[in-house]
Order: sequence, then C-alpha cells, then structure tokens
Amino acid sequence: MQLPSITAAYLGILALLYLVLGLQVSRLRRGHRVLFGDGDNIKLRSAIRAHGNFVEYVPIIVLMVTMLEMSGTPAATVHLLMGELLVARLLHPLGMYVGPRTLQFQICRVGGILLTLLVLLAAAVLLLWRFLPTLI
Repeated sequence: MQLPSITAAYLGILALLYLVLGLQVSRLRRGHRVLFGDGDNIKLRSAIRAHGNFVEYVPIIVLMVTMLEMSGTPAATVHLLMGELLVARLLHPLGMYVGPRTLQFQICRVGGILLTLLVLLAAAVLLLWRFLPTLI
C-alpha cells in the first residue's frame, strides 16, 4: 500500500479553493448584513451554492481517488482524475456569477459540473473494476 501523496497535494489546493469560496460567502453575508439564508440576494445565493456544490462533490471524489492511489493505480491516472477535478472546481464557481444564457455560464458552470460528474463516474468505475472481483 502506498501513501496517497499525489491526491494529498491536490487536496491541499482544493482546500484553499474551498477556503476562498467560504470566505466569499462570509464577505457577502457581512456586506449585506445577512445572518441566515441568502437574504434574497442573488450574489449571496450564488456564493452559497458555489460553496455548497463544492462540498457536495469534492469529498467523495477525493476519497475514491485516494483509495485508487493507495491501491496502486498508476500516477498518471491519479493526476488525470485530480487535475480534472481541480479544473472543474475552478470553473464551476466562475459560472455561478454570470447570467444563465451567456457563453461564460455554459463553459464554466455547465462545463465545470459536467467535468465533475465525469470524474465522479470515472473514479467509481475504476474502483468497481479494481475491487469488485475481490467480493465475488
């Protein structure tokens, strides 16, 4: 078993992005004097959802890739999965702050979530491919 050093490095970068997203929510809450919810403010609502969407997808994907790396998956595959996740998670919040019928929305928000879902699917399939035979 190997230590998941590649995943850990990407996780450090993702944690910094998570921090930035959380600080954005806090900044907007203070600026608009909103203690709970979004105060019916579209910018705050977008920031809350960008932060929430991150926490909804990143932990399970990182956990799966960590397990793959620890089980001996080639480093290139781990870099590919985590690199795609990082790009997806950088793109998604950029699309949260623009109108829904813009090119930036399509590329960033839609592209970011599609790429996230692709990484989720790929990691799940790789895990099943690697570990399902041990259960049968």
